[in-house]
Amino acid sequence: MVESLCDRLGYEFRNRALLLNALCHASFCNEQARLGLNNNERLEFLGDAVLELIVSHMLMESYKEAEEGMLSRYRAALVDETGLHQVAKEIELGEYIFLGKGEESSGGREKPSILADAVEALIGAVYLDGGFEAARTVVVKLFSSHVEELGRKEVIHDFKSLLQELTQQRYKTVPDYRLVEEWGPPHDKVFRVSLRIRGEVVSHGEGKSKKEAEQKAAEVAYLSMRKG
Repeated sequence: MVESLCDRLGYEFRNRALLLNALCHASFCNEQARLGLNNNERLEFLGDAVLELIVSHMLMESYKEAEEGMLSRYRAALVDETGLHQVAKEIELGEYIFLGKGEESSGGREKPSILADAVEALIGAVYLDGGFEAARTVVVKLFSSHVEELGRKEVIHDFKSLLQELTQQRYKTVPDYRLVEEWGPPHDKVFRVSLRIRGEVVSHGEGKSKKEAEQKAAEVAYLSMRKG
């Protein structure tokens, strides 16, 4: 089964345990605790950092005249939940993820947050298995067309990056996002964050992931500040 995923990645794992680890969602590990499996969250953490570095270099090479602010928005559009979800769909990653029964029944294979996290975990696994060059090759394969497409888009709606630029210009500071509440069952949580600028709460946002909630809070704050 995983052979076809390796073909789509363009990479053959020497240590298949890393690949399986990258595909294990926390819900599966919790339900199958007797197997002693690790979920993919640590690999996701590593993959996030590796991905940002490689994508940053790709953007520097592709958009040599772009200023730092534009490059930041481009990168955010590629590696945010929406961008990663698109990549996951292209390689049909949802088919391969190990999910718990509850997550499976609630449509977990289609959830953007789960798919986006799995992309990062896969990149982290490739990095540990084959090193930086192997990870770079996989990222280039998966993201090259998206990097090229950015140049044809007029607007990148990444409000977190837009807001950060604006607050740095006006106040010489950056926004502070804080998780204030979460509710719902483990497979269908809702997160609420507050957004502070210079210590003052200026907006709130809710979403199915912390990233989505932060993005919504940033949108409210950014549009309000632009009007002001």
